[in-house]
Amino acid sequence: MSLPALHIYRLKFLPILLCKTAPQLPCDGLRGCLENIGSNNTMKSKEHTRQVRDKVIEKFKAGLGYKKISQALNIPLSTVQAIIQKWKEYGTTVNLPRQGRPPKLTGRTRRALIRNAAKRPMVTLDELQRSTAQVGQSVHRTTISRALHKAGLYGRVARRKPLLTENHKKSHLQFAISHVGDTANMWKKVLWSDETKMELFGQNAKRYVWRKTNTAHHFEHTIPTVTYGGGSIMLWGCFSSAGTGKLVRVDGKMDGAKYRAILEENLLESAKDLRLGWRFTFQQDNDPKHKARATMEWFKTKHIHVLEWPSQSPDLNPIENLWQDLKTAVHKRCPSNLTELELFYKEEWARISVSRCAKLVETYPKRLAAVIAAKGGSTKY
Repeated sequence: MSLPALHIYRLKFLPILLCKTAPQLPCDGLRGCLENIGSNNTMKSKEHTRQVRDKVIEKFKAGLGYKKISQALNIPLSTVQAIIQKWKEYGTTVNLPRQGRPPKLTGRTRRALIRNAAKRPMVTLDELQRSTAQVGQSVHRTTISRALHKAGLYGRVARRKPLLTENHKKSHLQFAISHVGDTANMWKKVLWSDETKMELFGQNAKRYVWRKTNTAHHFEHTIPTVTYGGGSIMLWGCFSSAGTGKLVRVDGKMDGAKYRAILEENLLESAKDLRLGWRFTFQQDNDPKHKARATMEWFKTKHIHVLEWPSQSPDLNPIENLWQDLKTAVHKRCPSNLTELELFYKEEWARISVSRCAKLVETYPKRLAAVIAAKGGSTKY
């Protein structure tokens, strides 16, 4: 049997068989046999033979410098340096054992991919794949994704945040700096409020189901949707650290008069139920209906202090977290019509615990610190 025909990686007594079959090779155990076979048959095109590497070491021991060795053997100076460095460190010129297959991506290409993904977070794997092919390295998408994962970069769904201008960021930062030193008792006296639209069938709702292949369109594996979300309702609510206040449905289109009617019927009653006293602070956003002259006059007549609020800042309002809790709870109950939708929302609103409300207010200074750290930009809240 000829040597190339042997399945050398599956033979049990590989060192003995190789030495008997090829006695002319200077075989030093398994590693020596494999090294000599690789040098004669399957040597890499970018790797010098064992004989050349040994000559480099011989000339180095004879006292020749790197440059003279490079000229004598007609090999690059950097190669001479690498061979001698390896010999100094390991005392040999043979190929040392390594784990698995060498990476297809070079270090330079891998660093370029990481820089590209860090500078352009929305770049796709296909674009990165084409960029590597342009430099002569054609690799699979999974190879690129693994390289990014090792660098701590993972594909995630981008969060939706309000568009912030420089003026918005400036006002956010100014608000956070001016209130970051406020006491906990001050925030306990704030009545937070907001309006939100609740859809019967949320357009962006996501649900995970357990199903078999080719059953994605079965009725029990789908989320029913209709045009325009199947209808929706507008709700106004308020809360403080003592718990939730009133939650009312807004009939028709909200305007200044309707907003003042809601405040007249629910604001002071909510403050009384939550035992905020008469010297509480009311929070609202900068919607034109909220800042109308008649509305501000109403606050002045009722002697209600209104908190100055920066525009485009839902992440500063803790009631947004309650809206999310509420939508999640109602979504699980699967309302079938708008009447059930309103009923479920009011029931789940009443079930929100006092501890949940107190925690949101207690941690409010952390929101302000996050805004300061983001220099007025969007935060995780």
